Amino acid sequence: MSEREMRVSQRELHRLHVVRLTLEGRESVGKGAKLLGLSARQMKRLRRKIKERGAEGLLHGNRGKGAWNKTGSERMAKVIALARGRYQGLNDTHLTEKLKEKEKIELSRPTVRRVLREAGIAAVRKRGVKRHYKRRERKAQEGALLLWDGSPHHWFGEKFGEWSLMAAIDDATGRFLCGVFAEQEDAQSYLTCLRQIVVQNGIPLAMYMDRHGIFRRNDDHWTVQEQLSGQQTPTQVTQALLAFGIKPIFALSPQAKGGVERLFNTLQDRLVQELRLARITSPQQATLFVNGPFKTDFNARFAKPARESQAAWRPLPKTLDVDRTCSFLYEATVGNDNAVRLSGMILDIPAGPRRRGYARARVELRQLLDGRWRVYYKNELLLETAPPAVQVPLRTLRRNYRSIKKRKIADSKNRSKKRPPYFAYNARSRSGGHQRYPQNQSDGDLTTGLKP
Repeated sequence: MSEREMRVSQRELHRLHVVRLTLEGRESVGKGAKLLGLSARQMKRLRRKIKERGAEGLLHGNRGKGAWNKTGSERMAKVIALARGRYQGLNDTHLTEKLKEKEKIELSRPTVRRVLREAGIAAVRKRGVKRHYKRRERKAQEGALLLWDGSPHHWFGEKFGEWSLMAAIDDATGRFLCGVFAEQEDAQSYLTCLRQIVVQNGIPLAMYMDRHGIFRRNDDHWTVQEQLSGQQTPTQVTQALLAFGIKPIFALSPQAKGGVERLFNTLQDRLVQELRLARITSPQQATLFVNGPFKTDFNARFAKPARESQAAWRPLPKTLDVDRTCSFLYEATVGNDNAVRLSGMILDIPAGPRRRGYARARVELRQLLDGRWRVYYKNELLLETAPPAVQVPLRTLRRNYRSIKKRKIADSKNRSKKRPPYFAYNARSRSGGHQRYPQNQSDGDLTTGLKP
C-alpha cells in the first residue's frame, strides 16, 4: 500500500510526526513518549515498526480486513429472499424471531434491519419523528399555579397495605401546601385539600392536574340538560375549582406535571421513614402529621423563593361560604310532598314563611365534607341536617339521568301502560323503605331514621 493511498486521522499524523522527530534525533524517546501519552516501551515499538514499514507501521494490523463475525453473502441473500417472499410484511423484530425459530438463522435485529435497508426493503411501520419537548419555566409568582395529584404507596409499611396520599405543591416555590391520606384517591380528599389551601393561603390562579375521572369527565353520556346547554356537567372537584375562579389545566403526560411527581419521589423516601419514627399507622394521624411538623420542616429544607416577591394569591372573600363551595353538589326537584329524593335518601323540606311550600321547585343539594346535608333554593338555606354519628368516606352519588332517545310510537295498548314516576323509581331503597334524614339531633340517629 503506497503512502498516497492511505487514509489516516489527525491523531495518527501527529503520532507519525513525533516518532520521526525521535528517529531524527531532534527529540528524546522519553520526551516523545510523554508527548504521545505512551510508555517508553510502546514508543520503542512504534520506532521499530516505522523503521521497518514506514508510515504503514502506525496502522492497526486489522485495518482493511473484514470482521470475523461478518454475515456471509449467502445468508444475506437468503434473508432478503425470505423477507420478500414467505415473510413479507413482517416487521424487523418479528422477522428476526421467525428466522431464528423457523429457519435456524440467528441474527440480531440490528443486523437484519441493516441487511433489509441495504437491499431497499423499507420498514413496515415508519418511525415517527420524536416530538420536541421544552422545559417549562416555573411561574414567577407564588400562587400563580398549583400542582396536585395522588400517589398510592405503602406509607405505613408493608403490613398495613397501600394508602393514597393526595398532595399539592406550589409551582413557583416548590412549597408543599397540603396532604390528605385516604384509602383510595377520591373527591372528598381533594376537596378537603382545596379547602385547606384557600383558607390558609388564598385562592390560586390555576390548578395543574392529570385527566383522572375525579377531575375530568371521560364518558360519552349526555343528559337532557347537558345536551340543551351544550356542555357536560363538570366533576365535583372541577365544579369547586370553577366556583373559586381557579382555572383547571389538564396535563397530557406525567412529565408535564413533573413537579408533583418529584414531590412524591421525595415523600416516598422521607415521609415513610418519618411516619415510622413517629409510630403513626392511621390515616387520620398521618394527615395531621403531614400538615403540621413535617410540612414545616419540608418547606424549610426544599422550598425556594419565587422570582417575584409579589404573590398571586387572591384573598378569600368574606362573604364566600367555603364549606358550601368545597362540597358535593347535586340538583333535584322537590316532590309534591315537599320532600327531596336522591339515591334512596329523603330530605323533608320544612314550611317556609307563611306556610309556603316548595313543591316542584328546583333546589340545590350540598353534602358537606363532614357528612351534613344542606338544601338551598335561590341561595336561601331551607334545610341543614346534623352531622352523622359515624364518619364514613364520601362518594359521589350516582343518579339515573334520562337521556334523549328516539322511540317508535307503539299501539294504543302499549301507550296506555305508564311507568311509575321517575323519582319514586330512583329513590326506592333496597330494603323496601326510604332513608330519612332528621333536621336536628333530637329527631334521632341519621343512619336509622326511616320514613313510614
